Amino acid sequence: MMRLSELPRRTPAVVQSVDDATPGDPIARRLRELGFVPGEIVQIIAYGPFGMDPLVAQVGFTRFALRRVEAARIGVELASASVTSIVPAEASEQPGAKASTPNERTKRTA
Repeated sequence: MMRLSELPRRTPAVVQSVDDATPGDPIARRLRELGFVPGEIVQIIAYGPFGMDPLVAQVGFTRFALRRVEAARIGVELASASVTSIVPAEASEQPGAKASTPNERTKRTA
């Protein structure tokens, strides 16, 4: 298992754990409250200019600035191809949806 602080930029991963540095660690607790929970998709969006600190991590559609030491508490595994997309499918790609061609749209407006 790798740490979030080691994850390459724009590489989707799945949160496996948030490790407490000490018993009742308030930072680990806060990370879990913010959404860094097992099963969530996370990725690094950007690194800071000096020593890659802080870094910007995205969980769902929310972005957080974290220090590298905080990100090192989050254990992740690379996401499989089936869970890398967080964007919903287009209506035309969903089962049972009727395909629409440009000619059909023109006929409806005429």
